[in-house]
Amino acid sequence: MPKKSAALKSRASAPAKSAPPAAKASTAARSEVVKPLAPGKTSKGAPPLDRAEARRLYRQMLLIRRFEERAQQIYVEGKIGGFLHLYIGQEAIACGIMSLLHKDDYFIGAYRDHGYSLARGADPKPLMAELMGRATGISRGKGGSMHFYDIPNGNFGGDGIVGGHIVVAAGMGYAIRLRGSEQCVVCFFGDGAINEGAFHEALNVSSLWDLPVVFVVENNMYGMGTSVERASAVTALHERGAAYNMVHLPCDGMDIVKVRDTFADAFARARKEKKPTFVEVITYRYRGHSMSDPGKYRSKEEVEKWQEKDPIARLGMFLLDHKFATGKELEAIDKDVMVEVDDCIKFSEESPWPPAEYMYEDIYVKTPTLNWRAVEKDPAWERSLPDDRVPVIYPPHVSQGVK
Repeated sequence: MPKKSAALKSRASAPAKSAPPAAKASTAARSEVVKPLAPGKTSKGAPPLDRAEARRLYRQMLLIRRFEERAQQIYVEGKIGGFLHLYIGQEAIACGIMSLLHKDDYFIGAYRDHGYSLARGADPKPLMAELMGRATGISRGKGGSMHFYDIPNGNFGGDGIVGGHIVVAAGMGYAIRLRGSEQCVVCFFGDGAINEGAFHEALNVSSLWDLPVVFVVENNMYGMGTSVERASAVTALHERGAAYNMVHLPCDGMDIVKVRDTFADAFARARKEKKPTFVEVITYRYRGHSMSDPGKYRSKEEVEKWQEKDPIARLGMFLLDHKFATGKELEAIDKDVMVEVDDCIKFSEESPWPPAEYMYEDIYVKTPTLNWRAVEKDPAWERSLPDDRVPVIYPPHVSQGVK
């Protein structure tokens, strides 16, 4: 077997073996859960990873990891204001899912949103600039860590309200249904959103109206500092989909191959059948809930146990085992990524701060439904947009109505 690279040492491990979940499973036990899609159903899955795609995904996952590590560093240095929620440990989910999306598909997420944008292929420079509040940021320096928006790439942003965006995803799915196109929507949220009313409302109407939405709960075992076992009577969170007559299943979020196989089926169901799917992706965040969280509610041993399943290390071993890369090549990819992240920092530090007039922008849209007399004296009205600014960059869809 090829010699491991330094980047993979102490992190690689064999894939977890299958084991049934306990009624009140611990975080360690939940990491072993593997179930079939549904009784009598078979999975076609995603096409096998070839050399080029496997290497691309490895670099993409490393870019998210190194981007987040540097963001953590400059946050401590006082260069990032507000909150910072890191995606470290969960990279296989975003990269695996985004690798299957079409250009005109949509996604919407919660506040741990850096990984989604990077996995979708956004330029990391405006993302880092957004963290640092600069005018060159992807949200013009006004969104910060929790609100990356990139409509041309189908990114409808991070939402800081726990569960608030899940119903928005259902609305996006309804719009696709009305158009009759073969698009789909991916909605990311954490296990802390499972008990919000919006979750239940959105899944109910999505199943009732056959909406092409793939709901993804990234179960990293803790909603802030509260474990799933203390917050949910049903710890196998995907089973809640049964209440809405929806295809529901778990997925090993530390293995990008399993992520791709699971979601390839979910996307096919959304595009062809206009049916929603609810997937519980079992994963783990290595850092605290946010930068202000020391993570004292979990043991060092628990964190280390999950780090043995590191998704980047597992994909690295896949590359080595299939002779898609050598240890030296993996090291070279890592060095190249670190140079790219350094360039992002330099670009952001040299970028200007947003001017004061930015405060008055992106507040109003001049549409016939707005009572202009109520706002005409507001300085923001003069800087408002003449119409909905969502760019028409995709081929127009012929409205076929709801079938």
